[in-house]
Amino acid sequence: MKRRARKVLGKGVDISPSNVLLHELIGLEAKVVESKNRCQVRIEGRIIDETMKTILLETPKGRKRVFKSDVKLLLKLPDGSLVLIKGKELLGRPEDRIKKKLRTW
Repeated sequence: MKRRARKVLGKGVDISPSNVLLHELIGLEAKVVESKNRCQVRIEGRIIDETMKTILLETPKGRKRVFKSDVKLLLKLPDGSLVLIKGKELLGRPEDRIKKKLRTW
């Protein structure tokens, strides 16, 4: 799991809460903690695909697609730490995300 959920920006750079937006999210465990659609709250599973506006989760009940702009996600990183991400910060093509200037926290 660790290799699949890690993308190298430079040699030896792992996913951390401060740089998670610059990494590939496919393979990470995610949980929807807030959504404009009440039915999507508490959906959790592994991220299996990401498009410009959506994230596809593999859940025990099947695949669920959620709009990035409508949700807040709790991501579990490979080291076990949890990070809360606003879906709006993920908008755009995954491959273009590293080109954006991101605020730091």
